[in-house]
Amino acid sequence: MSDLRRISSNSDFEKAVGYSRAVIDDDYVHIAGTTGFDYATMSIADDVVEQADQAFHNIIEVLARARCSLADVVRVRYYLTHRADFEILAPVFKRHLGAAPPAATAVIAGLIDPRIKIEIEATARRRNPQEMVE
Repeated sequence: MSDLRRISSNSDFEKAVGYSRAVIDDDYVHIAGTTGFDYATMSIADDVVEQADQAFHNIIEVLARARCSLADVVRVRYYLTHRADFEILAPVFKRHLGAAPPAATAVIAGLIDPRIKIEIEATARRRNPQEMVE
């Protein structure tokens, strides 16, 4: 039987839309599309590289709550608003995930807020799924 747990950032958007920041299903952590919003200030940089770095920071925080790290990420999806940004962001992706490269997909898409230039969705595999999660 599956041991399902949810992680929330308690954001107004999560509450309004009805989703979780992440769902832990036994040994997998499914992280919702994560943007470059700095949740402490509720601001977002205009620069796509800064947005990507902040999105990874947000993902790292969620992974820590699930007792994981970027090294545990097995699948990542990048949603970009501009095709040309992929070349600019490739070094950022490598910096964060290059030590343990996951399977990856990049998609060009219209995102929900025009300020958002990148959204990152990730799946991690927990090495010790029996460990408690907050």
